[in-house]
Amino acid sequence: MIRVLLADDKALVRGALAAVLRIEPDLDVVAEVGTGTEVLAAARDTAPDIALLDVQMPGRDGLAVAADLQRALPGCRTLICTTFSRPGYLTRAMSAGAAGYVVKDSPPEQLVDAIRRVHAGLRFVDPALAAEALASGASPLTEREADVLRAAAEGGTVADIAKALRLSQGTVRNHLSSAIGKTQARTRAEAARLAEANGWL
Repeated sequence: MIRVLLADDKALVRGALAAVLRIEPDLDVVAEVGTGTEVLAAARDTAPDIALLDVQMPGRDGLAVAADLQRALPGCRTLICTTFSRPGYLTRAMSAGAAGYVVKDSPPEQLVDAIRRVHAGLRFVDPALAAEALASGASPLTEREADVLRAAAEGGTVADIAKALRLSQGTVRNHLSSAIGKTQARTRAEAARLAEANGWL
């Protein structure tokens, strides 16, 4: 049996995924959680083979949780299952240690196949998203520029961002200017929207 932990903040989606997986004779859903902060404890309690993680969840997002699991429970492989078909998210998921990435509008058979492949030690990426990721390339933003844009997306002033990130206001302005140029945006709000839309944040 392949032991699966499900993490999705939408109870209806989580229940539907569990129902689909429980039909399969070789899959056993051993835990269902609704926040990213619950995943690690649930994984320690139930020893899943696969953690099926949404990207955006309360507490910690699925990408951060994938990295947590890789460090704490290397025997548990992670598979991202999300509505976000964004090349940037795919790149970040793989960098965080995820073994696969499936988009929620995929047929159920593809999700089941992905779980089996990941359990067998392989990787699985939604084919259309993989092609798009190859065409679009990596994020042009540095890690610090992404941090500054995330803070800017919350609507704070340069002083607020500088205080939150423990940077000087001049450094924040430089990072914002660089990020605006790299995203070819006109304003920092537009740069944050474009970066989010591409999955770079």
